[in-house]
Amino acid sequence: MYKIIAIDLDGTSLNGFGQMTINTREHIKEASRRGVETIIASGRNINAIKAIAEEIGTINYIIAGNGAIIYDFIKNEILYENYIPKKKALEIIDICEKNSIYYSVYTNRTIITNCLKYNVLYYNKENEKKEDIKKTHITLTENVYDYVKNMNEEVLKIFICDKEKTIFRSILKKFEQVKNIDILDVSHMCRKMIKQGTLDVPIEYYYTEISSTEVDKWNALEILLKKFKINKQDVIAIGDNMNDKKMIKEAGLGVAMGNSEPSVKELADYITDSNEQEGVAKTIDKFIINNN
Repeated sequence: MYKIIAIDLDGTSLNGFGQMTINTREHIKEASRRGVETIIASGRNINAIKAIAEEIGTINYIIAGNGAIIYDFIKNEILYENYIPKKKALEIIDICEKNSIYYSVYTNRTIITNCLKYNVLYYNKENEKKEDIKKTHITLTENVYDYVKNMNEEVLKIFICDKEKTIFRSILKKFEQVKNIDILDVSHMCRKMIKQGTLDVPIEYYYTEISSTEVDKWNALEILLKKFKINKQDVIAIGDNMNDKKMIKEAGLGVAMGNSEPSVKELADYITDSNEQEGVAKTIDKFIINNN
């Protein structure tokens, strides 16, 4: 019997419009009723994840920033943190500014950027459907470097984007000499959908995420497993992207979404349907509810 399900959000439990279906929420609740703890493990910051966790109603622990933070939702406290040091974050921002690279800076509270493009545009459109308390907080500022330098918040990660693959590859080379950071290896284009009137409009871009060293969803999960005294064989991990690879590989049951990259699917014990086809709900149904 599995005791923990670790579930990614974007591209996994959320559809292309950033929504979790009622059916998926109900399956997560049913897993909880059967004594299985569901942990959200996402690249989003705490505030953005909390809004989704509140809708589900049975989430006790959150892994945010790809593993930079473990947050106790019930006690409203951070159990573990691994931020990018301020000096290092400013070094990365300086490289972005000098090379006209689009980037956004994530803290636990907000996403800081100088304009609404790519990932931030998606979150901004997503906010239009939400109550103020559930919106992803976005801070627009003309001078991100100075804002980060003077703020009293820690940096979770820095998100870097470009729509052209050749340009994006050249961007990655700019960070090869930066020490003591981890750069997420994402080789495919991210595709998300927003509503423009009656039209479904895609937002497409190549991206990477820069974090402190040793930041990984599985590393954070292992800390919780020690806390709960649970063996990794009792864990189901469900994801779709490069930042989910280690937890899919290491968990007792690693599940890749049908929309996952081939390299992610290769590591999985089981491949479920896509996020648009409620693959998370179907996984819970198969391995928890019906247990076959």
